[in-house]
Amino acid sequence: MSAKKILYGLFDDEEILLKAVKGVRAEGVRISDVHTPFPVHGLDEAMGLRMTKLHSAGFIFGATGTLTALAFITWISTVNYPINYGGKPYFSLPAWIPITFELTVLFSAVGMTLTYLYLNRLAPGMEPRVLDNRLTSHMFAMTFELEEDTPSEKREEIRKMLEAQGAVEVHEKDFDQ
Repeated sequence: MSAKKILYGLFDDEEILLKAVKGVRAEGVRISDVHTPFPVHGLDEAMGLRMTKLHSAGFIFGATGTLTALAFITWISTVNYPINYGGKPYFSLPAWIPITFELTVLFSAVGMTLTYLYLNRLAPGMEPRVLDNRLTSHMFAMTFELEEDTPSEKREEIRKMLEAQGAVEVHEKDFDQ
Protein backbone atom coordinates (compact mmCIF):
# COMPACT_ATOMS: atom_id res chain seq x y z
CA MET A 1 0.00 0.00 0.00
CA SER A 2 1.31 3.43 -0.86
CA ALA A 3 1.20 6.26 1.62
CA LYS A 4 -0.14 9.72 0.89
CA LYS A 5 1.39 12.69 2.67
CA ILE A 6 -0.89 15.55 3.65
CA LEU A 7 0.35 18.95 4.75
CA TYR A 8 -2.36 20.88 6.52
CA GLY A 9 -2.82 24.15 8.33
CA LEU A 10 -5.28 24.57 11.19
CA PHE A 11 -7.34 27.74 11.55
CA ASP A 12 -9.48 28.79 14.50
CA ASP A 13 -11.91 31.12 12.68
CA GLU A 14 -13.95 30.64 9.51
CA GLU A 15 -13.44 34.25 8.36
CA ILE A 16 -9.66 33.83 8.49
CA LEU A 17 -9.97 30.48 6.71
CA LEU A 18 -12.08 32.00 3.92
CA LYS A 19 -9.57 34.82 3.39
CA ALA A 20 -6.72 32.29 3.50
CA VAL A 21 -8.35 30.11 0.82
CA LYS A 22 -8.74 33.13 -1.44
CA GLY A 23 -5.15 34.21 -0.74
CA VAL A 24 -3.64 30.78 -1.39
CA ARG A 25 -5.61 30.37 -4.63
CA ALA A 26 -4.50 33.86 -5.71
CA GLU A 27 -0.89 32.71 -5.32
CA GLY A 28 -1.61 29.79 -7.66
CA VAL A 29 -1.20 26.97 -5.16
CA ARG A 30 -3.62 24.04 -5.53
CA ILE A 31 -5.62 23.29 -2.38
CA SER A 32 -6.56 19.62 -2.00
CA ASP A 33 -9.41 20.11 0.45
CA VAL A 34 -10.77 22.25 3.25
CA HIS A 35 -12.26 20.61 6.36
CA THR A 36 -14.76 22.47 8.54
CA PRO A 37 -16.94 21.43 11.50
CA PHE A 38 -19.95 23.19 9.93
CA PRO A 39 -20.83 24.64 6.51
CA VAL A 40 -19.03 27.89 5.71
CA HIS A 41 -20.95 30.17 3.35
CA GLY A 42 -18.92 31.10 0.28
CA LEU A 43 -16.26 28.42 0.70
CA ASP A 44 -17.28 26.48 -2.43
CA GLU A 45 -16.92 29.59 -4.58
CA ALA A 46 -13.64 30.56 -2.91
CA MET A 47 -12.21 27.09 -3.63
CA GLY A 48 -13.53 27.12 -7.21
CA LEU A 49 -15.47 23.88 -6.77
CA ARG A 50 -18.01 22.79 -9.34
CA MET A 51 -21.56 21.78 -8.43
CA THR A 52 -22.05 18.25 -7.17
CA LYS A 53 -23.37 15.57 -9.50
CA LEU A 54 -25.32 13.80 -6.77
CA HIS A 55 -28.58 15.09 -8.26
CA SER A 56 -27.71 13.34 -11.54
CA ALA A 57 -27.23 10.09 -9.64
CA GLY A 58 -30.58 10.71 -7.94
CA PHE A 59 -32.27 11.08 -11.32
CA ILE A 60 -30.71 7.86 -12.60
CA PHE A 61 -31.75 5.95 -9.46
CA GLY A 62 -35.27 7.42 -9.66
CA ALA A 63 -35.63 6.50 -13.33
CA THR A 64 -34.46 2.99 -12.47
CA GLY A 65 -37.15 2.80 -9.78
CA THR A 66 -39.83 3.99 -12.22
CA LEU A 67 -38.81 1.49 -14.88
CA THR A 68 -38.58 -1.31 -12.31
CA ALA A 69 -42.08 -0.59 -10.99
CA LEU A 70 -43.66 -0.34 -14.44
CA ALA A 71 -41.90 -3.43 -15.76
CA PHE A 72 -42.73 -5.55 -12.72
CA ILE A 73 -46.39 -4.49 -12.52
CA THR A 74 -46.79 -4.95 -16.29
CA TRP A 75 -45.32 -8.45 -16.10
CA ILE A 76 -47.52 -9.43 -13.14
CA SER A 77 -50.72 -7.95 -14.60
CA THR A 78 -50.36 -9.19 -18.17
CA VAL A 79 -48.21 -12.34 -18.09
CA ASN A 80 -47.82 -13.93 -14.68
CA TYR A 81 -51.23 -13.45 -13.04
CA PRO A 82 -53.72 -11.70 -15.32
CA ILE A 83 -57.01 -11.08 -13.54
CA ASN A 84 -59.92 -9.09 -14.92
CA TYR A 85 -61.03 -6.67 -12.17
CA GLY A 86 -64.50 -5.37 -13.01
CA GLY A 87 -63.89 -5.15 -16.73
CA LYS A 88 -60.72 -3.04 -16.38
CA PRO A 89 -57.97 -3.72 -18.89
CA TYR A 90 -54.94 -5.78 -17.91
CA PHE A 91 -52.65 -2.85 -18.65
CA SER A 92 -54.14 -0.13 -16.40
CA LEU A 93 -51.52 2.57 -16.03
CA PRO A 94 -53.54 5.04 -13.85
CA ALA A 95 -53.96 2.38 -11.17
CA TRP A 96 -50.19 1.89 -11.02
CA ILE A 97 -49.21 5.54 -10.45
CA PRO A 98 -49.01 5.36 -6.61
CA ILE A 99 -46.71 2.33 -6.47
CA THR A 100 -44.63 3.69 -9.36
CA PHE A 101 -44.18 6.98 -7.50
CA GLU A 102 -43.25 5.17 -4.29
CA LEU A 103 -40.61 3.02 -5.98
CA THR A 104 -39.19 6.08 -7.75
CA VAL A 105 -38.74 7.87 -4.42
CA LEU A 106 -37.42 4.74 -2.69
CA PHE A 107 -34.79 3.95 -5.33
CA SER A 108 -33.71 7.59 -5.53
CA ALA A 109 -33.38 8.05 -1.76
CA VAL A 110 -31.60 4.76 -1.09
CA GLY A 111 -29.35 5.12 -4.14
CA MET A 112 -28.28 8.68 -3.30
CA THR A 113 -27.66 7.74 0.33
CA LEU A 114 -25.44 4.81 -0.62
CA THR A 115 -23.63 6.90 -3.25
CA TYR A 116 -22.99 9.68 -0.73
CA LEU A 117 -21.71 7.24 1.90
CA TYR A 118 -19.39 5.53 -0.58
CA LEU A 119 -17.95 8.72 -2.09
CA ASN A 120 -17.27 10.22 1.34
CA ARG A 121 -15.76 7.01 2.72
CA LEU A 122 -18.50 6.72 5.36
CA ALA A 123 -19.89 3.35 4.29
CA PRO A 124 -19.84 0.47 6.76
CA GLY A 125 -16.50 -1.32 6.72
CA MET A 126 -14.55 1.66 5.38
CA GLU A 127 -11.95 3.09 7.70
CA PRO A 128 -12.43 6.82 8.28
CA ARG A 129 -9.38 8.96 7.71
CA VAL A 130 -9.33 11.47 10.53
CA LEU A 131 -6.99 14.36 9.92
CA ASP A 132 -7.32 15.93 13.37
CA ASN A 133 -9.95 15.27 16.05
CA ARG A 134 -10.43 18.99 16.66
CA LEU A 135 -11.91 19.41 13.17
CA THR A 136 -15.22 18.01 14.40
CA SER A 137 -15.72 20.70 17.02
CA HIS A 138 -13.92 24.01 16.56
CA MET A 139 -10.98 23.97 14.14
CA PHE A 140 -10.74 24.35 10.36
CA ALA A 141 -8.09 22.82 8.10
CA MET A 142 -6.72 23.56 4.65
CA THR A 143 -4.94 20.53 3.17
CA PHE A 144 -2.36 20.00 0.46
CA GLU A 145 -1.40 16.61 -1.00
CA LEU A 146 2.33 16.01 -1.24
CA GLU A 147 4.05 13.60 -3.60
CA GLU A 148 6.88 11.38 -2.39
CA ASP A 149 9.39 13.45 -4.30
CA THR A 150 8.11 16.87 -3.18
CA PRO A 151 11.20 18.89 -2.27
CA SER A 152 11.54 20.20 1.28
CA GLU A 153 11.76 23.76 -0.11
CA LYS A 154 8.24 23.43 -1.51
CA ARG A 155 6.98 22.08 1.82
CA GLU A 156 8.56 24.99 3.69
CA GLU A 157 7.08 27.43 1.19
CA ILE A 158 3.59 26.05 1.83
CA ARG A 159 4.19 26.11 5.60
CA LYS A 160 5.24 29.77 5.53
CA MET A 161 2.35 30.67 3.24
CA LEU A 162 -0.14 29.03 5.63
CA GLU A 163 1.33 30.80 8.64
CA ALA A 164 1.26 34.11 6.75
CA GLN A 165 -2.42 33.53 5.91
CA GLY A 166 -3.32 33.04 9.60
CA ALA A 167 -2.89 29.32 10.34
CA VAL A 168 -2.39 28.69 14.05
CA GLU A 169 -0.73 25.29 13.47
CA VAL A 170 0.81 23.52 10.47
CA HIS A 171 1.27 19.73 10.44
CA GLU A 172 2.19 16.89 8.11
CA LYS A 173 0.51 13.50 8.22
CA ASP A 174 0.77 10.15 6.37
CA PHE A 175 -2.34 8.35 5.12
CA ASP A 176 -2.47 4.84 3.73
CA GLN A 177 -4.43 4.63 0.50
